[in-house]
This record gives sequence, structure tokens and C-alpha cells, in this order.
Amino acid sequence: MVSFSQARDLFRLQREAKRVKKELKKIQVEAEAQGVKVIVNAEQEVLSIEISPEADHARLPELLKDALNRALKKAQVVASEKMQGVMGEMGLPTGEQGMRGMSQ
Repeated sequence: MVSFSQARDLFRLQREAKRVKKELKKIQVEAEAQGVKVIVNAEQEVLSIEISPEADHARLPELLKDALNRALKKAQVVASEKMQGVMGEMGLPTGEQGMRGMSQ
């Protein structure tokens, strides 16, 4: 059975997660690969793709894939850091401490 305190903490965690999700939508991350520029938000949504006229069009799929992958990885790092902050504020284990606690 869930206690009132646990329910309150769960509700607070949900509210914080929603707040962070809204915040992540506003954070923009970009990556470039030889004339291809990709901008994503920290929610990992593609916001824009710019292709320079000087970009090597024969390598365009490879350059686009590279820029997208790097931008998405950066977005994952930003999102992870934001969520660790929320977890820390809630008194929940983060980082290695959290992983150790999960394996026990």
C-alpha cells in the first residue's frame, strides 16, 4: 500500500518531470559535418537542417547521418544532466550511486 508521503513524492516527481520536459523542448543543440548543420532540441526533435551549397552532395547522406547522430547524442547528454538534477533535488540516487543501488 502506498503511503500519503510516497504518493505526494510521486506526484512531485511527475510535476518536476513535466517541467523538465518543457524546458528540454526549449534547449537547442547543434552539430555540423562539412557543410551540413543540424539543430535539435533536448527532447531529440529535429528543428532544422541546413545544407550549404558547398557541401559535397555525393556524400550528403553520410554527412547528414553524422551531423544528426552527433546532435542527438549531445541532446541525450543535456537531457540526462537535467534529469539527474531533478533526481538529486528529490533525494533520489543519481550517477554511479543510483546504478549501484539498482543492482542490489
